[in-house]
Amino acid sequence: MSNATGPGIWPQSALSRRRSALGVTYEHPSAFWLGVAAVTAGTLMQLPMYFMAGDMGYRLRGMPFDATMISGMALIFVGIGLTAYGLFPRFADVTQGVASRIKVTALDDARITRAHLGLILVMAAAITIDVMKPTTLAFVAPGAAAEYGLRSALNPHSHGLPIALYPLSGISGTVVGSFMWGWLADRIGRRASILVAAVMFIATSTCGAMPSYTINLVMCFVMGLGVGGMLPIIFSLVSETIPARHRGWIVVLIGGDVAGAYIIMSWLASTIGAPDRYGWRSLWLVGIPISVILVLLNRWIPESPRFLLQHGREAEASAIMKRYGAVIVEVDEADNAEEHVHWRFGQLFHPPFTGLTAVLVMLALGIGMVQYGFQQWIPSNLQKLGYNEVNASKILRDSALIGFPLNFPIAFLYGFWSSRRTIILMAAMTAAALIGFVVMGERVADNGALLHVLLVIPIWGISSLTAVTAAYASEIYPTRIRARGTGLAAAGTKVGGVLILAAVAAAVAAPSISLTALLGAVPLIAAIILITVFGVETRRKGLEQITAEELSIPLASIP
Repeated sequence: MSNATGPGIWPQSALSRRRSALGVTYEHPSAFWLGVAAVTAGTLMQLPMYFMAGDMGYRLRGMPFDATMISGMALIFVGIGLTAYGLFPRFADVTQGVASRIKVTALDDARITRAHLGLILVMAAAITIDVMKPTTLAFVAPGAAAEYGLRSALNPHSHGLPIALYPLSGISGTVVGSFMWGWLADRIGRRASILVAAVMFIATSTCGAMPSYTINLVMCFVMGLGVGGMLPIIFSLVSETIPARHRGWIVVLIGGDVAGAYIIMSWLASTIGAPDRYGWRSLWLVGIPISVILVLLNRWIPESPRFLLQHGREAEASAIMKRYGAVIVEVDEADNAEEHVHWRFGQLFHPPFTGLTAVLVMLALGIGMVQYGFQQWIPSNLQKLGYNEVNASKILRDSALIGFPLNFPIAFLYGFWSSRRTIILMAAMTAAALIGFVVMGERVADNGALLHVLLVIPIWGISSLTAVTAAYASEIYPTRIRARGTGLAAAGTKVGGVLILAAVAAAVAAPSISLTALLGAVPLIAAIILITVFGVETRRKGLEQITAEELSIPLASIP
């Protein structure tokens, strides 16, 4: 292995001082843990007011901020700053590196080890926690609307602000976060970005303790910034670490935890979040212990060796590859297809990635329309059709439970049959179910069995479609722009949500079941056409091989 010491290469003496058990170096680890402690303490300082309101049904509307809450908010901001300071390397160390010549295909040939299994389990948990945040918006909407007197599907004639501003604020934050974190992960690393987002998850649990609707909107936007960044970075990291022959099905299986998040939130909403228990605010507050656990699991989150090698950080990459059972081998200069890829966002829209980016954008818009159109308003729409709040949550929970086992055959199809055809299959099934809601309209409430059958596919199917889309995005783009590409796909889903939520906010009431279903079906049908024309097959191929084939560059390492 080369002992290069050019720009961006860490001095060996510094490496020996700062290297962790995962082979990753950070400037100030003590600052990171101090920041985590400060954020956690500041968040817990928001809880006394919530518990004091127990005899009022945990309704905080109109209550003033006390000194404890204000001090806690200040501590949260300081803690986030300390966290970033502790994790982020100097930009000189990540922007000027010369790409290493280590053969990363050796990583694709490695067997699955305990280190891989630890990464898979932690990333699955991270995705579940990540998706729980925006999913919560659907279940808190009825309770928040009632407490603040907002205009909603259940109270369309209220003179208050529309409840749609609540999810709109959160989803708008995720759009910004997806682009911001995608760029950041390509510049400073996957692991550091994931941990900062996890710390932000702790802080934004304070959404449940904010007495003012306006401040709730601000906190939900900040929550969106963290949520938007987590998902694309996770898929990039897993794709770059798991061996090629297992990558597809494992990434899709991890992504299937989107449905797991829906199951958890629907269960919480029908139990502790019920009006006669701890109220809608408790659905936010449960995020405090869950997010702290995610941060404590950081030892099983490595940095991407492919990212490190693209920045010339060979010593760190070698340590991680050895941990994952890979043999360190050098390659010829001609074998590095990444040399033909520019470090910029615009590369996503230039050949040969133009058509592929169009596929992802259309898929993402369809997913967003279903998640934040159909799914967002289905609890309210079911109540409008005669179901009470608890029964509506139970119906959605049961539908998610029925569909959850189906994630396993979808993961198998993606990994061992065809990535491209699996996406087409899932998009077609989801679009067909949505068309069923368009045809049936509100009459679907008269047939309980049919309602459950039709709900299974948009709730389970869209989670599997989200997983295969994110997996596909993490495979078709080169390492230099992979996080940006997965960030674009994630942002696209949120743009679809912003469009439909903004329309709802400007309207008198939430859209009907049939309208939200139609808005989701149209872009999915368009995506099917686009992937048929521009899609590429990624099944069991190394990431460098996929890039080389797209760029029409022969690699000596390709069999």
